[in-house]
Amino acid sequence: MAEPKLSPSLPPPGALVIIRSLIYFVVFYVVTALYLVLGSWLLVGPRSWAMKGLEVHGRTCVWLLRLICGTKLEVRGHENLPKTGCLVISKHQSAWDTFGLISLFRDPAIVLKDELKWIPFYGWFCVKFEHILVKREKASAALKSMIRDAKQRISIGREVVIFPEGTRTIPGAPPDYKPGYVALYEALGVVTVPLALNSGLFWPRRSLWRYPGTIVVQFLPPLPPGLPRAEFRTRIETAIEAASTRLIEEAARGPSPPPLATLKERTIAD
Repeated sequence: MAEPKLSPSLPPPGALVIIRSLIYFVVFYVVTALYLVLGSWLLVGPRSWAMKGLEVHGRTCVWLLRLICGTKLEVRGHENLPKTGCLVISKHQSAWDTFGLISLFRDPAIVLKDELKWIPFYGWFCVKFEHILVKREKASAALKSMIRDAKQRISIGREVVIFPEGTRTIPGAPPDYKPGYVALYEALGVVTVPLALNSGLFWPRRSLWRYPGTIVVQFLPPLPPGLPRAEFRTRIETAIEAASTRLIEEAARGPSPPPLATLKERTIAD
């Protein structure tokens, strides 16, 4: 039997959501294109300049989302993020995560697919930011490369951020954590911060619609280094999934819940 998946059957959005979403779609890509093209000079300067530009872009897009679509941002537990290098294990539900999370870190190094570096402008910036680019088709070599690069980033005090499921997941879908994040935890020997969110409710994957409400990003209590593999994996996955589920339920109780938050039959069989 195939694995269950979240039902894609959702009611059509209202006229206001459609209009706001289309306006934001145009504005977002115009702003992003201008940043990539006009900000290309940052590629020849220090990495810190490029990272500051990335932060400004992220903050701008988050602000525009609130202004145009009525989608706010709330950050909880930010005090759980250490001031030194650490590992962050994050839920990944939406394209929003790729820019909305940036300004919440001091100097993040994000684990990404290696093929992204070949995208004009965007890929060049990924290389400039010294994110951790992984060739997924060569598992053993990719793991060694990821650990080597992550150790270097940690050594200079950066946060290493990984999305352990490897792709955007629909809110409430059964989790599918890949083992690479456990290998990172064991190799780095640093504090690890679980990160829960509900961004996929308001900016669904593979959808043009942006729903009003509040995206919540929650930094959970950190886990110490040196835990046994099985205990670490259980604790990290339980913490992230439980917190993410609570955020979905919280959104469902709101005055104007997005469709995914109130979906009754959350799974169907293929």
